[in-house]
Amino acid sequence: MDYLDGLNESQRQAVEHIDGPMMVIAGAGSGKTRVLTYRIAHLLRNGVDSFSILALTFTNKAAKEMKERINSIVGGNESMNITMGTFHSVFARILRYNADKLGYPSNFTIYDTQDSRSLIKSIVKEFGLDEKVYKSNAVQSRISSAKNNLISPNAYEANVEIVSEDRMSRKPEIFRIYKEYAKRCFQAGAMDFDDLLYQTNVLLRDFPDVLHFYQQKFKYALVDEYQDTNYSQYLIVKKLAAVYENICVVGDDAQSIYSFRGANIENILNFKKDYPDFKMFKLEQNYRSTSNIVNAANSIIKRNKDQIQKDVWTSNAEGGKINIIRCLTDNEEGRVITNKIFDIKQGEGADYKDFAILYRTNAQSRSFEESLRKLNLPYKIYGGLSFYQRKEIKDLIAYFRLSANPKDEEALKRVINYPKRGIGKTSMDSVILAARQYDVSLWDVISDFQRYPVSISSGARNKMAQFALKIQSYSAQMETSPAYDLANNVAQSSGILKDLYDDKSPEGVTRYENIQELLAGIKEFSVQQEEKDEIGTLSDFLIDVALLTDADKATEEDKNTITLMTIHASKGLEFPHVFIVGLEENLFPSQLSLTSRTELEEERRLFYVAVTRAEKTCTLSYVVSRYRWGQLVTAEPSRFIDEVDKKFVSHENETRGRSGGKSLSGYQRPSEERTQGFGMMGGGKRNLKTMKEATSAPAKSGGGTTDNLKVGFNVEHDRFGKGKVTALVGAGSDQKATVFFPRVGQKTLILKFAKLTIVE
Repeated sequence: MDYLDGLNESQRQAVEHIDGPMMVIAGAGSGKTRVLTYRIAHLLRNGVDSFSILALTFTNKAAKEMKERINSIVGGNESMNITMGTFHSVFARILRYNADKLGYPSNFTIYDTQDSRSLIKSIVKEFGLDEKVYKSNAVQSRISSAKNNLISPNAYEANVEIVSEDRMSRKPEIFRIYKEYAKRCFQAGAMDFDDLLYQTNVLLRDFPDVLHFYQQKFKYALVDEYQDTNYSQYLIVKKLAAVYENICVVGDDAQSIYSFRGANIENILNFKKDYPDFKMFKLEQNYRSTSNIVNAANSIIKRNKDQIQKDVWTSNAEGGKINIIRCLTDNEEGRVITNKIFDIKQGEGADYKDFAILYRTNAQSRSFEESLRKLNLPYKIYGGLSFYQRKEIKDLIAYFRLSANPKDEEALKRVINYPKRGIGKTSMDSVILAARQYDVSLWDVISDFQRYPVSISSGARNKMAQFALKIQSYSAQMETSPAYDLANNVAQSSGILKDLYDDKSPEGVTRYENIQELLAGIKEFSVQQEEKDEIGTLSDFLIDVALLTDADKATEEDKNTITLMTIHASKGLEFPHVFIVGLEENLFPSQLSLTSRTELEEERRLFYVAVTRAEKTCTLSYVVSRYRWGQLVTAEPSRFIDEVDKKFVSHENETRGRSGGKSLSGYQRPSEERTQGFGMMGGGKRNLKTMKEATSAPAKSGGGTTDNLKVGFNVEHDRFGKGKVTALVGAGSDQKATVFFPRVGQKTLILKFAKLTIVE
């Protein structure tokens, strides 16, 4: 069977087009990755040299899977020769080959967000600025924005408009912090994530021979998620494709949701201006979702003015309508959604991993976590603390980083006294002061006290010198020892393993196990490199770890758990059952996005992305009142609810608080609907009897009186919902029943007050 036979007509046309600029507009669930993969395979099948292909993907995991699929189509290992990965991973490697041209060591460190903010915090403190005004995350965001727009520290200082904005926000010293931050990174031989793109632009701008080399090397370029590229990424791609213009960009303007990271939707909207003779292909058939979900999503996004028109459709089954649930409070929202997940799982036999709860902000996870824990349902929050951000992992990796690049100041400060070796804060402050006075790195000082004298005790000086010798011994093995051998040596000889092993507390045992897990991962990395006949050094491993994307981290563990994540983090994922919660004005859409049409349209695109994650069912929920900033505030249903065409929605459940058959949001309540109490799902009439009525009627399990209530009976409580009696204690008016309620867990109730109902 020909590999193209499995493609629909639109997909096939996009795959078979080889030369010249082209844009593939791919609707949600339309097989975008399949088209990218098959197009690369088709290029190889038609004689294009694999070494001449550049493919920029959304995640490193996607790149790996695409390479495997390409090999299965074309045979052999040609995909290994393709330059493929994320922008950051691809250009980090190019920078390592050319680092000396920019004055960096080839083993430069890559600072993550935490490292960057730590350095900024140190600079703010040294400058004597107010840390409450110059918060590290806000300053880091400002610097990041400047780099993504290719604004150097000097250009930043000279830009009257930018400096004026900083003054108005009461942060007039940001330009000074930016200059010092850039200087310190350079001294430390470190680049942050934004530098990987910023410095690539500098490299291609200032070294024409390097630009020419890569223009000739990459005759064919493919860019995934083009709608999420920023100015810096756009410029790199434009320069590299300038000679041959064999550029293929794939994306969906309707899913452009990362402007806060600098993404510019104009890149995809204005592609035709850069390449007037481009070919456009539209992938409009959705293979993921039911017809109702696809049509509902279309009715949402059509309200945006700035977009490339397309008509997404599906031949899938009609499916159920979009469910809309109204709750009184955020705690009730947590209970209702959790109960619905429980019901669907029990009714359909679904796996926990089939469910996702999506919210606008991470802070909304609390009520869902509490409810899930009460029902003992397994869940995982994505976007929380990843494995590589745990303290013990960061500590050991700091040793690795320091061994690769001793001038890495953030790593040095982190571990110079861990495990404790008697180097106090006063001594370190003196070293830092000396480094600033001599305008050198901390490593320069502690590795050569004769050249850079510091006023500290001889004991502290000796301990620092011993630490420097230890790091130097690791550095000497960095490029010759297999990653696992050196990593295991560092873990043991540094004292980290012993320190964690000696801590027998549950937390200490977990930390020790995490270190073992890290070493096991490095061992696996070493084995994989050996299979390629390569050494696989610790430096190589550090590059892989530093360049993990959020989406890569989200798939580190494929466990059977319910997923909780922000909508931004859900991009590119799909789930059979999706719950989009907190649909209230000023929350979603965010209050910060209501000042312009551009911002509001991005919020609507975010809502579109959320809805299109769903395969079978999609549920929207909102509350009447919510705790925000410690205050209980009245909430108003999101405008987005009204924007979904009414043909595709149903108001499945409304709780108490209605007047005249209408909810507070004005939606008409069906007359046959019956509400059974706080937090309970609506539905038709149930065949229920009160305990009093039950005395003259046989109960489901035999005896109908309170005295004859038995373990195993199914009962219902007006607040806790349905449950099963698991134990009975006492008799008469003092009798107590222990009941397990799936909604809220186990409760012990005094029967005369409980007002239980036996369920027929």
